[in-house]
Amino acid sequence: MALRTACGVSPVAHLNDADREREYSPSSCIGGNYAPFIKAYADLSAQALARHAARRDLAYGAQPAQKLDLFLPAACKGATTGNSAEAGSALPALLVFIHGGYWQELSKDLSLFGAPGALAEGAAFAALDYTLAPHATVHDMVMECRTALRWLHAHADEFGYDASCIVVAGSSAGAHLAAMAGLRSWADDAELPVGLPAASVLVSGIYDLSPLIGTSINDALSLTSANVTAISPLHWPALGAPPSIVCWGEIETGEFKRQSQAYADVLAAAGALTDCFEMPARNHFDVITDLTTPGTLLGDACLAWLRAPADGAAESCALPRAVPGRLFPFCLTDLP
Repeated sequence: MALRTACGVSPVAHLNDADREREYSPSSCIGGNYAPFIKAYADLSAQALARHAARRDLAYGAQPAQKLDLFLPAACKGATTGNSAEAGSALPALLVFIHGGYWQELSKDLSLFGAPGALAEGAAFAALDYTLAPHATVHDMVMECRTALRWLHAHADEFGYDASCIVVAGSSAGAHLAAMAGLRSWADDAELPVGLPAASVLVSGIYDLSPLIGTSINDALSLTSANVTAISPLHWPALGAPPSIVCWGEIETGEFKRQSQAYADVLAAAGALTDCFEMPARNHFDVITDLTTPGTLLGDACLAWLRAPADGAAESCALPRAVPGRLFPFCLTDLP
């Protein structure tokens, strides 16, 4: 059955192998060289570590890659500096970032650029590592990320952030993993604790993995028609999904835009979509650096979920309401 979006039948069925190779290669929109953007991730992450204390390589599981880095604001009782929050004051939110890299590249060490902006708003920040392909399947990675969220939820009291306000964000493959972490009634794993995650920020993601079969991207992933449905959020109901932002850059391939819109429509129909937008002049690689940057579409939307109540009163995470059944006005009729 062809995937349907707000604009009708998906054009993916009409793409030949060469078209799919191009459409699912995000660097095709920027001339093929994404190395400068990876260097920017590294430089910004190094700056974050130089300016802020972090708990490095906290193990959330037994495997070597199952580690995370955690930045805590001074208000957290687990912070290494500053004063802990006074009794009765609001606990800080936690922003958890899952990196992209087509499930086979990058790491948490290159993904710390969101920490300074989160800390400036009084929120905690964590970046996850997970086992990459070909050493793990995408299904394994989904399970690892869900395990990491459980670990962070269970250790909230120890570190002093709000277990009821854990927001998960991801870019590209990381957006896919964040979306999978937000699924309820997923047959392959037990439910996460109620309210975990409290919200999702899904940036330039891929939510139906089946078009990757037959491309070079799949060489390390080993996706097949038999295993791809279970790990494709577009094939699962979004009922019970957390309030979610879905966004992407202007300078992206048609297929990345289409997939984001398609998943936004699914979330909207389930009453879980709070915002959906395209970021002008941003591409697949630099869009995520806006994650906690004030004055940007993405940064302002994400930071609004992390700010403590203005009066300092203790209360659980207050998130924008989703709009039931709302379809956001992106109709990508010009896609191939």
